[in-house]
Amino acid sequence: MIAFPSAHRRMPVALGVCLLSFTAFWAAQQAARVSMVDLLVYRAEGAAVRAGGDLYALRATAAQLPTTYPPFAALLFTPLPLLDTALLRALATAGNLTLLVVFVRLSLKLVGHARGETAWWVAAAAVWCEPVWTTLRYGQINLLLAVLVLWDLTRRPAGGYDRWTGAGLGLAAAVKLTPALFPVFLLVTGLTARLGGGHAEPWLRHARGAAAAFAGATLLAAAVLPYDSWRFWTDMVFRPDRAGYTEETANQALRGVLARLLHTPHPGALWAACAAVVTALGLVVAVRAELRGRRAWAVCACAVTALLISPVSWTHHWVWCVPLVLLLWTRGHRTAALGTLLVFCSYAPWWVPHGPDRPELHLNGAALALSAVYGATGALFLVLARTSLPRTDGEVRVRP
Repeated sequence: MIAFPSAHRRMPVALGVCLLSFTAFWAAQQAARVSMVDLLVYRAEGAAVRAGGDLYALRATAAQLPTTYPPFAALLFTPLPLLDTALLRALATAGNLTLLVVFVRLSLKLVGHARGETAWWVAAAAVWCEPVWTTLRYGQINLLLAVLVLWDLTRRPAGGYDRWTGAGLGLAAAVKLTPALFPVFLLVTGLTARLGGGHAEPWLRHARGAAAAFAGATLLAAAVLPYDSWRFWTDMVFRPDRAGYTEETANQALRGVLARLLHTPHPGALWAACAAVVTALGLVVAVRAELRGRRAWAVCACAVTALLISPVSWTHHWVWCVPLVLLLWTRGHRTAALGTLLVFCSYAPWWVPHGPDRPELHLNGAALALSAVYGATGALFLVLARTSLPRTDGEVRVRP
């Protein structure tokens, strides 16, 4: 007869397995000699701010990578040049592993799963999925931004709001523009609730809080870095190609998929039209889910929509696959959950020919399909989210 661990022993077992997985992960990263190139770019941005340099003329590392984030992000990076590179890499890895555990716990809270040891089991597995692996490989900040978003959207302050309501969303959007769709989602939800005769204030207040936090962070950056702020908001924000070639297989946004499909680096008006349609449809799904009390479906739908419509969504931006899989599993969509898990653990986009000769512009057949696998999975999730909502209009409800 098999003896299973008792309830009071499950937590230490789960914690031990997670620490073992993290240790193996760290060893694998060391063996792979990962450069954490994006972390070095952040370090160079912080040094440029401290030296009073031109932030958006910067080209960092041997890869000559540019600055792509808003100026507020560079302000946050100013302490990085004070640290030795080896120490900085170690701290970034440890910090991202900690953030992964927090992200998993918040994702479980979002989907209504309360067992504490589950977070350790999920984190032990999630660290090996491609978006998380690549986030740590590059020293990226995706997990930090996702934690800010989920912390804000899963809080239950007394009375439904407090002075911090919206702060996480606003700060995340001030660092990187993709999360800005979440305040838009809250605003549209509030306006829809008002039109339907419901109580709209909680959503509108949340959206105002996010807008205030975003404005405060952006104005602070403008006060400290007036030239860089002017240049970013009047010029650089309209140059998405600065982040890399649109057709790169690592770009799993709708724009990247269309560039590879059409064999052109500039999908132009077709992408703009498709992005507008996906934005509208994604927000409809998210708002309907929110008004029917399905907060987890709403948040995940909004996250997927933001990733699809962004000009560039590198594979490491798709760390939102973690709550997606948890949501599908806990809601009984086990086949879809396993399929989604397989996609994001397959590293499939990297099977596609890629490199400096830009072979992604000449893909066909299976390679073309593999190059769109994250974006296609996101689109299928939106379809499933829509069909999983109640078929009756129901009652407009304010979140608890």
